[in-house]
Amino acid sequence: MNQTPKEVAVVGSGLVGSLLAIFLTRAGHRVTVFDRRPDIRTVEFSGRSINLAMSNRGWKALREAGIESEIRKIAIPLYQRAMHVVDRDDYTQKYGKQDEAIWSISRSVLNRRMIDLAEAAGVQFRFEEKVWDVDLPGAKLFTGESEKGEWEAYEFDLIFGCDGAFSRVRHKMQRRSRFNYSQDFIDVGYKELTIPPNPDGTHKLDKHSFHIWPRGRFMFIAMPNLDGSFTCTLFLPFEGEVSFEKIKTRDDARQFFQTHFPNIMPDIENLAEDFFRNPTSALVTIKCYPWTYWDKVALVGDSAHAVVPFFGQGMNAGFEDITQLNALMGEHGDDWELIFKRYQELRKPNGDAIAELSYQNFIEMSSLTADPSFLLQKKIEKHFAAQYPDKWIPAYSRVTFSDRPYTEALDMGRKQEAIMKEVMAMPDIASRWDSREVMDRILELIEVQQLQNT
Repeated sequence: MNQTPKEVAVVGSGLVGSLLAIFLTRAGHRVTVFDRRPDIRTVEFSGRSINLAMSNRGWKALREAGIESEIRKIAIPLYQRAMHVVDRDDYTQKYGKQDEAIWSISRSVLNRRMIDLAEAAGVQFRFEEKVWDVDLPGAKLFTGESEKGEWEAYEFDLIFGCDGAFSRVRHKMQRRSRFNYSQDFIDVGYKELTIPPNPDGTHKLDKHSFHIWPRGRFMFIAMPNLDGSFTCTLFLPFEGEVSFEKIKTRDDARQFFQTHFPNIMPDIENLAEDFFRNPTSALVTIKCYPWTYWDKVALVGDSAHAVVPFFGQGMNAGFEDITQLNALMGEHGDDWELIFKRYQELRKPNGDAIAELSYQNFIEMSSLTADPSFLLQKKIEKHFAAQYPDKWIPAYSRVTFSDRPYTEALDMGRKQEAIMKEVMAMPDIASRWDSREVMDRILELIEVQQLQNT
């Protein structure tokens, strides 16, 4: 169904804003993107980036936008986790079936490319133009150099808030009656660090693995870049015995890395330098509702549902918002009130579900991946799934390698965990984990669950 061309504002030139602008422009709308920051293509970008993990949902959106092949050129497939644990040999965990991978992409490289592609599609960008106020009923934006200075007004037919976790558009919506909002910070912060390439430009670690150093309350991760380097992230409590507050000098930083991450010794000097050059950032989960104002304004991506990054789904979930919007635009034509109504009804439960899944994965990545009982459970699940792929799809695969709803992954994950709790309580499970008896017990428990659900 065709749509009447509209004057559309997108607030935020990040990944979600740039991709949404491409979709809207290709649907025939005239799109202007506003951003308070300078053009990212003209400035150095470093210090606050967690490399992105593109998975099926993200690729689907890029495919529908016609730009998947361009983005594949700047991505590296990661087929497994490489676990660097204490007092034992490193080991790997395959992410999925043969050739299933998540893809490492530099946030800055991707964002620059997306802006280039959006401009090529006809999108107009207005950088260093901060939105100070929004007239929701009139779909007007007010921008200016300062909050108390002179503002310029722009009038549109539609406004999309893609301006992140601390969205100015959402802030205006929060002032309206019956708008629900919550934000929850975890007590763990993050800091970007770098492992440089070898002198010949090759990677110092396996470039097709997502490297994790789990240490219980904290962890270190590394994801590869095309130039041979790794973008690393240290997740560490803000306060406590082992925390950011305890690392005050470069000697403290060196001692910290030598103690907890000895197998990256050659790069400790560089990591200690990064530690004090780059900021320490917080991690927040944001939930709100409604996401739209009648047929005028809608929140997309982090502005509607910011999540902690431990499932690698923040960007993918935002891109899936756009996929859903695009489908509704095709289905309902010019009925923007219905498009927005259906959009938030469909996406809100999934935003809440991926928020919970993301926090659960933080516990798994930082603590459980080094726990022998957890590893045995995963081994049993993998063995059973190989024999009965139609009866057992791991929650990770449901989230990462499919486009089924996040709500389904959360629900099935809970049911599978209940089954495995009973299986792990079986006598001598460690010595007979792959026996016919154990496999039959899982089948029996699945059947019981199915009967309970009918």
